[in-house]
Amino acid sequence: MTYIIIFLTVIVSIAALRNRTLFDRLSLVPYRVVHDRQWWRVITHGFVHGDYVHLAVNMFVLLSFGQFIERFFGAYQQIGLVSNGDLWYLLLYFGGMVTASVYDLIRYRNNPRYASIGASGAVSAVVFASIFFNPWSKIYLLGVIPIPGIIFGLLYIGYSSYMGRRQGDRINHFAHLFGALFGFLFPLLMNPSFFSVFWNNLTK
Repeated sequence: MTYIIIFLTVIVSIAALRNRTLFDRLSLVPYRVVHDRQWWRVITHGFVHGDYVHLAVNMFVLLSFGQFIERFFGAYQQIGLVSNGDLWYLLLYFGGMVTASVYDLIRYRNNPRYASIGASGAVSAVVFASIFFNPWSKIYLLGVIPIPGIIFGLLYIGYSSYMGRRQGDRINHFAHLFGALFGFLFPLLMNPSFFSVFWNNLTK
């Protein structure tokens, strides 16, 4: 599923970067969603990116963590803790994407000039689901500094919350924040007993 999502995202992103009409049609514009009922934008904005660097970073992170989560879900499916690993993975990814959009839909619903793009909210959900299942695994801060996932997660939440309130850098930090929170809580929606898995891994 990770490969399929990456393939579709790359194809759509490249097409949108070459076609401004398509780019505008797929972007998350809360005003259009709320007033014109263009609900598809809540999903399609995750397949559009501002430039090739933005696209490459999101897809690299998704590739790194998505396969890990797929293996976890597949293993839990085999022992009967989840019903369908692929379905839960899609719910994690697209659920993170939708959840990451809610803040914008509420705050900017009457601002026709506001738009947001990118899969960062969905990717954050996948990253934080991996932190839930393996809190002490190393995540490389800035690509070079190894840091335990649970510590990275706390720093990420704090940074996203602070920068979201500060604003001004053209990055949708609240999408990162709410996508991450959704991803961390998502395993409990799958099976509440996963809390004991998290706690055991955290305290061992």
